[in-house]
Amino acid sequence: MTEHLSHVDESGDVRMVDVGGKPLSRRRATARATVRMAPETATRLRALPKGDALATAQLAGIMAAKRTSELIPLCHPLPLTHVAVRLEIVADAVEIEGSAETTAQTGVEMEALVAATVAALTVYDMAKAVDKEMEIGNVTLVEKTKEPAS
Repeated sequence: MTEHLSHVDESGDVRMVDVGGKPLSRRRATARATVRMAPETATRLRALPKGDALATAQLAGIMAAKRTSELIPLCHPLPLTHVAVRLEIVADAVEIEGSAETTAQTGVEMEALVAATVAALTVYDMAKAVDKEMEIGNVTLVEKTKEPAS
């Protein structure tokens, strides 16, 4: 089984993958997350006791993506060229999309997932005083691309 796990060596020990021999390529990834809540909570997200949950979550997601290698032990630190976090209020939820881009030797999937997840956690934190029934879910990688560096 360890032959299929890139972060496990032949003896079963965890390791950071050596990407030194890989060529640079332009990489992009997009992830999504959802925070379900009462419709009344969704209408109040810009004016909660702690402030604007959407603006705060957007900034938190961007900041978190930049620190992914500090949060996930075997991730490589990457020179991110772009990170974006979009939040959209729907009837009973906030739909979150996080995207990350780099020109590097490894992908940015984890950075996109961290951006979306931390944004969701921030919405939860900001609104937990007014809605005890919120749920974070549907965290998923929706796209990743790789093309030769220009």
